[in-house]
Amino acid sequence: MSRVGKYPVEIPAGVQVAVANGLLSAKGKLGELKMPLSERIEATVDGNKVVVKPKGNETQTRMMWGTTRALIRNMVTGVSTGYSKTLEITGTGYRAAVSGKNLEINLGFSHPVVYPVPEGIKITCERPTSIKVEGVDKRLVGQVASEIRAFRPPEPYKGKGARYIDETIRRKEGKKK
Repeated sequence: MSRVGKYPVEIPAGVQVAVANGLLSAKGKLGELKMPLSERIEATVDGNKVVVKPKGNETQTRMMWGTTRALIRNMVTGVSTGYSKTLEITGTGYRAAVSGKNLEINLGFSHPVVYPVPEGIKITCERPTSIKVEGVDKRLVGQVASEIRAFRPPEPYKGKGARYIDETIRRKEGKKK
């Protein structure tokens, strides 16, 4: 049984949430997000809260109940405060820079890696070794950060590569004579 789904989602000031024709939309100061609702779930707006209820008692319906509530909360948080992930690049000669709509990263390859920035995402580099990914969609921010990290994941011997700022790398001892 879902314990998450029964709690209503608080709507902060400055955010409008509307449900129409099986489509939930949230609009705030940072942007607008839309999500199709499952036919198994019913969502209603009561004052400054969004209440999610299942339409049946089947297993699939109960699973979608908590998932839908969590997705709605992520939408409301995204349009009000936004999401961000910061990556740190470690290694000699490793650096990143934003040029136009592309992120150019030097990661020790014979060529710089050019990553096109998707729509709805803002990437900034305060330092040449720091990449900050910001946006309103939590899934998209995480996906973009994961794709950037995948170009050169951190290796366990020297710790070189791109890692999340809060990630710890388990270091291994090198060869012994």
